[in-house]
Amino acid sequence: MCMISNEKAEGFLEVMKSRRSVRAYSGRMLDRDALMKLLDAAILAPTAMHEEPWAFSVIQDRDILKRISDLAKPIFFERLHRSGRAVDAGTDFEIFHGAGTLVVISSRHSGPFVDADCWLAAENLMLAACAWGIGSCVIGSSLAALEIPEVKSTIGIPPEYRPIAPIVLGYPEGETPATSRRPPHILSWI
Repeated sequence: MCMISNEKAEGFLEVMKSRRSVRAYSGRMLDRDALMKLLDAAILAPTAMHEEPWAFSVIQDRDILKRISDLAKPIFFERLHRSGRAVDAGTDFEIFHGAGTLVVISSRHSGPFVDADCWLAAENLMLAACAWGIGSCVIGSSLAALEIPEVKSTIGIPPEYRPIAPIVLGYPEGETPATSRRPPHILSWI
């Protein structure tokens, strides 16, 4: 059973309300200690049958991040085009928004709950980042590039692993405004 004080619960809800998808980062890099705290928070996520299927790759090499971005952009734009959406990102568009750290949560496991488990770990990581003043953003548009065997090899993901949740991290540049949310869509309440 999870019991915390009302004050702590309110503080946690404030973190949840404060979390943003940050798309502008300063040049300041995250250090190893900060990243380990975030990874330690990630692995506290719920997991089906205590499988803990996640594995983490941390990429902070800016040249590698640029190469992955350059590979991901045309795939991303082609998918947008096929879906009928258009984006004018310009030539300087960088898929990782200038963040200095990419964490890729992967798994070699299969099963109905593996992806959910990895995404729960990602949410824990992002909430912890927010609590410590670190920005984060899911970059799902990079997945196709991260699945390329040469890219996987470059960033240390073995062939039997599948990238699931790519998240950039860094210190935000400026403020990221809140976005509105629709009220809960309740299908039934019986």
